[in-house]
Amino acid sequence: MNLLLVADPLASFKTSKDSTYAMMAEAARRGHGLLACEPRDLHWVRGEPVSAAVREIELSGNAQDWFRVRGSRRLPLREAGAVLMRKDPPFDSEYFYATHLLGQAEREGARVFNRPAALRDHPEKLAILEFPQYIAPTLVTRSEADVKAFHAEHRDIILKPLDGMGGMGIFRVGADGLNLGSIVETLNQGGAQTLMVQKYLSAIVEGDKRILVIGGVPVPYALARIPQGSEIRGNLAAGGKGVARPLTARDREIAEALGPVLAARGLLLVGLDVIGDSLTEINVTSPTCFVEITQQSGFDVAARYLDALEAALG
Repeated sequence: MNLLLVADPLASFKTSKDSTYAMMAEAARRGHGLLACEPRDLHWVRGEPVSAAVREIELSGNAQDWFRVRGSRRLPLREAGAVLMRKDPPFDSEYFYATHLLGQAEREGARVFNRPAALRDHPEKLAILEFPQYIAPTLVTRSEADVKAFHAEHRDIILKPLDGMGGMGIFRVGADGLNLGSIVETLNQGGAQTLMVQKYLSAIVEGDKRILVIGGVPVPYALARIPQGSEIRGNLAAGGKGVARPLTARDREIAEALGPVLAARGLLLVGLDVIGDSLTEINVTSPTCFVEITQQSGFDVAARYLDALEAALG
């Protein structure tokens, strides 16, 4: 079958660590055709199905010029064997609009993973609110006064925007409260934007663990992203060191509780972020860490994903 990947520009991929590339390589190994487009290529006009200007891709095996374009055409999305939405955040207005076009394609018969409605219903920072039993003390607010009260109670806190990725815009404020007012003003834009505040978890020194859940079942290894030097962020994009580790009993408890619930909503692939014993984020747009986990543990994450995708397609 042909797989259509809706993603960022292919030329931007770093194939040595890109999870979408790992999916593509495994799909090609199984004999599936590869098609690619960007969200801006999606198109709908009355009387016709949702379509996209797609490129037919062939993998070269060369790390530099890693793909060749065999041809291009306009394709109704319902004619693809599966459509994989792999556009990275931010979840901005254009991403939102793309999910609506993909939702229309789904109504026309396209098979889209993760499901567009589920992407909209699970913003990556706020999705944890549904599962308070697994999270650390957390506040979501626009109010500077609320943030100061939360800081007074917990003394050491993390503040972050709701639309960031890769550790972007994350601040830590300790017991002295230094720069708290300025940080809140920066993040909430004078009360115009909502932010998230969480109790600082000292277990971050052992890593911010990414747990992949595929088809409701957790991958047996997490990638602990460990902050380096004076950095508080473990995100790989912020310089964190990724170390694959077997799931702990608590990791498995969280993943096995959430996995079936999220899978039933159309989320074939989910990335849970866990610090110590606490869930901090639920990533659904384009979860990563396939390559690092596979290289270090020997567990083939991309193969597990393609198995789940093929099973979901029947």
